[in-house]
Amino acid sequence: STQRALIKLVGRRRKLLDYLKVKDIERYREIVKALKLRK
Repeated sequence: STQRALIKLVGRRRKLLDYLKVKDIERYREIVKALKLRK
C-alpha cells in the first residue's frame, strides 16, 4: 500500500510539472535541476 501511495504521489508530481512547464518554464527548469541534483 505504501508503494501505491508513492506511485500516486509521483503521478501527482508529473501533472504538477507538466502544468508548470506550460505556466512557468523557468521555475520548471529550476525544479528539474534540483530534482536531478538530489538523485
